[in-house]
Amino acid sequence: MTIHLMNCFTDNARWPSKLKTGMVCLLIESEQGLILLDTGLGLTDYAHPSKMTRMFRIITVMPFDVNEAAINCIRALGYNPEDVKHIILTHMHFDHISGLPDFPHARVHVHKREYDAFTDGKIGQWTEYAYIPRYLAHKPDFVLYETIDSKWYDFDAIRLPFQPEMYFIPLFGHSRGHCGVAIKTKTGWFFHAGDSSAVYDDTTPKWLINLVLGPHDARLRKFKQAHPEVLMTNSHMYPEFFDQHPTIS
Repeated sequence: MTIHLMNCFTDNARWPSKLKTGMVCLLIESEQGLILLDTGLGLTDYAHPSKMTRMFRIITVMPFDVNEAAINCIRALGYNPEDVKHIILTHMHFDHISGLPDFPHARVHVHKREYDAFTDGKIGQWTEYAYIPRYLAHKPDFVLYETIDSKWYDFDAIRLPFQPEMYFIPLFGHSRGHCGVAIKTKTGWFFHAGDSSAVYDDTTPKWLINLVLGPHDARLRKFKQAHPEVLMTNSHMYPEFFDQHPTIS
């Protein structure tokens, strides 16, 4: 089992200018075939950017390199994108699902609360303006999760139907149904916390992190400090991280 860490969306801050990030998408080898965790920007957005993509090109610094599309990253690793059988979504904001149409035959796994927030047509919180309906125009096959059935460390968890062992970790706040994902590796655990925190960012004010990412940052920072054996990522990591951890076994 190998997990490939791919940068599927470089998005650097204009201020502070030192804050540079790449979007973490994971390609996971499993007994059920290739699994993609989040998709970054898809090919359609490079050809016909959505309103959110256009806005982010103004307020942030984006190289806007189509080679960063997940489908091209997967090809560059030597895999056939048609072999991606499943997609796991931490949540459904534009930068996490724009690539769904590039994998039309994949089953899409997401928390029911997040799917409902995307599809109910209501703006429950300001971050829901990042929901772009066109990314579901191909009518993907969704698998929805809601019932807590496990514990992972001291977090409530939902077991996912894959080997290696994987769990949704509900971390609601950044979006109504946002989840992290914990994955058992040969050497321990890998925990992708998505957009629920910024544990590698010590420059952005805490009030801004809480406003944008939600209420879990302090808890996740304590978890990271208490459990150095767990490799932990957020959705937007500093560029050097991808060089330091291209794969996890």
